[in-house]
Amino acid sequence: MHIEKRTGINIPSIIYGTSFLGNLYRELTYKEKIAIMQEWFRVSEGPVMIDTAGKYGAGLALEVIGQGLKEMNVQPGQITISNKLGWYRVPLKNKEPTFEPGIWANLKYDAIQKISYGGILECWQQGCELLGERYKPELVSVHDPDEYLTAASDDQERKGRFNDILGAYNALFELKAEGEVKSVGIGAKDWRIIKELYEHIRFDWVMLANTFTIYNHPLEVLKFMERLHTDGVCIINSAIFNAGFLTGGKYFDYRIPDRNNPKDQQLFEWREKFFEVCNQFNVSPGDACLKFALAPPQVSAVSLNPSKPERISLNKKVLDKNIPEAFWEVLTEKGIIKTPFPLLHQSL
Repeated sequence: MHIEKRTGINIPSIIYGTSFLGNLYRELTYKEKIAIMQEWFRVSEGPVMIDTAGKYGAGLALEVIGQGLKEMNVQPGQITISNKLGWYRVPLKNKEPTFEPGIWANLKYDAIQKISYGGILECWQQGCELLGERYKPELVSVHDPDEYLTAASDDQERKGRFNDILGAYNALFELKAEGEVKSVGIGAKDWRIIKELYEHIRFDWVMLANTFTIYNHPLEVLKFMERLHTDGVCIINSAIFNAGFLTGGKYFDYRIPDRNNPKDQQLFEWREKFFEVCNQFNVSPGDACLKFALAPPQVSAVSLNPSKPERISLNKKVLDKNIPEAFWEVLTEKGIIKTPFPLLHQSL
């Protein structure tokens, strides 16, 4: 358990993502979703912390969370909810949602992006309504600010979008000042956007997605993490399996790589070498990914998104499991771990 310096919130080592509750890639039954939620509380030694968003199933995940917690009679003090804001539920007019076609299964609503001072407050209000009046997010952030900026057609539009993000954060910090939320942070797949925004906004916490994994771990990212840590910013490591590819899944960073594509061949070659070493030492690839993601002393927690209850219990056990030092040495020798980290190796 880590205590966030700026707000005093207890951050457990594992935070549970909730995109599967919003039908990411496939539709789980409601019974399966409740089983996942029940397991959160069964394996946790203290309050559970979850990460959700209005984008997850166009609000479906928020609805399932609110309804499930109520049915399970979970007290508000037993759970800490982080809600990423910026996507607003609207009626579905086509067969597929417009915001991420092909990613979400069997949705009944669509979602539109609302990133601005007023827009983010609308998202906040809708999120609270979807969760139900008993449960309220204590942590908030702007969702996908990197994608919002990347969508700009030119520098002028990017400046306008950048100001939209600053306005959204003004609104969130006002909510914090009013006591409506306790902590304001940011999550993004492009850490460079987080760094750019950090020159203007002093976040309480930062969630790095697809940024520091056993496959991808640039030295410049570690240096930025050291800066954040020195400033007292809580760091959460997310998407540590690169969307599942590192453990054998077909998706890599939310796309399906093609083994016949020369640009993707190195991904498969890396995974094959990684699996060989894992087999040699009888180490699960998922366990290696998790231990690596938590190893830097700057990282307070990882956000995991298991779609099966049994995986939740296994992940918890990994925290106390020792992996032989020789395993990491071989990964480094073979170039699977590309950048040597003395502090990282000490932690492993």
